[in-house]
Amino acid sequence: MTSPAGLPPTGGGSGERQRLKLLAVTACPTGIAHTYMAAEKLSQAAEQLGVDIKVETQGSIGAENVLTDNDVRTADGVIIAADKDVDLSRFAGKRVVTVGVAEGIHHPERLIEQVRTAPVHGGGGSGTSTSSSTNSGGSGGGKERSVGYKALMNGVSYMIPFVVVGGLLIAISLSLGGHTDPSGGLVIPKDSFWMDVNNIGVIGFQLMVPILSGYIAYAIGDRPALVPGMVGGWIANTGSLYDSEAGAGFIGAIVTGFLAGYLVLWIKKVEVPKFVRPIMPIIVIPIVATTALGLFFIYVIGEPISWVFEHLTDWLGGMTGTSAVLLGAILGLMIAFDMGGPVNKTAFLFGAGLIATGNQEVMGMCAAAIPVMPLGQGLATLIRKRLYTEQERETGLASLFMGLFGISEGAIPFAAARPAQVIPANMLGGAVAGALAGLAGVEDAVPHGGPIVAVLGAVSGVPMFFVAVVIGTVVTALTTVALVDVSERRRKGQPMVDGLAPQPELALAGVSAGAGVGVGVGVGAGSDGLGAGGGTATAHAPAPRTESTPVSAASAADASPDATADRSADASAGASAGASDDDEVLSGYLTARTVKVRLDSGDKEAAIREMAGLLAATGKVTDVEELVAAALRREEQGTTGLGEEIAIPHAKTDAVTAPVVGFARSAEGVEWGSLDGTKAKLVFMISVPEAAAGDEHLRILALLSRKLMDTGFRERLMTAPDEAAVLDVLREIR
Repeated sequence: MTSPAGLPPTGGGSGERQRLKLLAVTACPTGIAHTYMAAEKLSQAAEQLGVDIKVETQGSIGAENVLTDNDVRTADGVIIAADKDVDLSRFAGKRVVTVGVAEGIHHPERLIEQVRTAPVHGGGGSGTSTSSSTNSGGSGGGKERSVGYKALMNGVSYMIPFVVVGGLLIAISLSLGGHTDPSGGLVIPKDSFWMDVNNIGVIGFQLMVPILSGYIAYAIGDRPALVPGMVGGWIANTGSLYDSEAGAGFIGAIVTGFLAGYLVLWIKKVEVPKFVRPIMPIIVIPIVATTALGLFFIYVIGEPISWVFEHLTDWLGGMTGTSAVLLGAILGLMIAFDMGGPVNKTAFLFGAGLIATGNQEVMGMCAAAIPVMPLGQGLATLIRKRLYTEQERETGLASLFMGLFGISEGAIPFAAARPAQVIPANMLGGAVAGALAGLAGVEDAVPHGGPIVAVLGAVSGVPMFFVAVVIGTVVTALTTVALVDVSERRRKGQPMVDGLAPQPELALAGVSAGAGVGVGVGVGAGSDGLGAGGGTATAHAPAPRTESTPVSAASAADASPDATADRSADASAGASAGASDDDEVLSGYLTARTVKVRLDSGDKEAAIREMAGLLAATGKVTDVEELVAAALRREEQGTTGLGEEIAIPHAKTDAVTAPVVGFARSAEGVEWGSLDGTKAKLVFMISVPEAAAGDEHLRILALLSRKLMDTGFRERLMTAPDEAAVLDVLREIR
């Protein structure tokens, strides 16, 4: 047993040496399993080392086992194993070690040792910005993302709902209540119901940029930075404040967000009299930072933006009459660059202004380029799903819808999250679309873009217009996928989700084509897209790059759905005979009918088919083939083999009518592609319908993933002689 004598205590113990008391926070923005696996591993390691530990989990169902002020006061050290921002201000004066959640799973004993000599946190900042020497240790997956990255993703995650809600409301109001008007583009009659819907959507869009800026600042400078960040974002997006016809858009919001955050951090370091300190975070810092940032943007940053707008307009005016292909390419580049910023607005207003002179070709070039960004980014989420989180894929569906109505802002969440990859891809696709429209002489009679204007009859040369849009969209999507993939490969195998190593994640992937568009706000908006908690969601962060294990197609012959269902029913008949509701565990999702002590299949695909047949015995499966296909599609995004001889294949699909869980045991083990190289001997299969994404089965999943980290529990599952004994073991899950 390791003696705790080496740790200079910072807690509130008495003179007599007491057991080392540690606190921990585990959190993962992309799902459920890792948060609770890390918590369980830390608890087990602490018990073995004779250390007291309390672990707060920030999972998809919110914070649990929350640390109190008294816990913090008496603690000797704190371990943060998280891949999302965790508020460190409450741990001021404590020894804090900060790593990725994977380190908590793989090296809990090492973390407990390292916290003994970890630096004392000084209380500055809000997020997991305190770093220690431990951050460079361990596997690549334990390395923490930079503060800048986390801040950017924090802003993007809070911005996404505003983009989706605002964009969809505008699109719906235009499609159902709008009509073409040569003098005013797509017009919605004033005082109509659809104008009110449109106005609500416009408010969502107006708030989008300040929200992005504000929550970037918040992630850096904590609450005092929220107001200057949001006000700075509003100023950045309001060009009239600095004599510009267009605001700086989302790029300006990113700038003001970081400026506000770091300005607040700098002000916090200023020594002030003790009597002033209580009002610093609520009065002094917000007022000083907001005023300084606002004036700086108006008088220093705003002037160059206005200058760029004016001179770009003059330059474009001098290019009329030159090569239509060249002009179209340039306009497409500008339209795609900042999506609502000064460069985009310059090109758009230039084309719109020429309509009145009888030159409609320039607007035709702009109209073809406008939808390319949201359509291309939405298509990219469908082409290479493994590169994106569930939230990003859902945002991609919304982006596709907005693109059809010429709402280029649908691509902003992707550009803000990965500017180095997405903006060049957008510009390339926009240039291609604009050049093709210019080459074909496409004309647009209204100052609006996207397929909607062609459908409503405002475009001449409709076939070539759609050709330009489709080719530009495909170019953008393929370029985005290639650049994102290359970027991740260059990171030398580091994770794609907030410092998480390429670990299998317990995330119920939305797999049906008709999945609704929904965006989670807060921590709970993870890759499963199921629940909402508190904190920061990164729909917006790149998805795990875990490679899927190749699936054997030949195994299908050995496990047809009908045969599998028959075998499953026969195998469970003895256990289910006379079974009552008392045999139900995991809130009734797993019953005697969905337990099998011997899994017959020898490979992953066959095992999934066999498990699907087992679930079908409950009568809750309407389409076994679709359930199998859904689970296999989830495997393509990354193996569900968790290691420790465990696999939890799962799917969210309407092939089931109610949540259902099955368990089977393999004596020989099934190769599942687990990172620790173990074959899966304990296989749980979970499926829920699309509409059943509530907190209840998130709770069940959390309990299951945590309990499976108990070695004794796994041994009892492996040695249980029959289905009834297996159910008795599973009842231990509470």
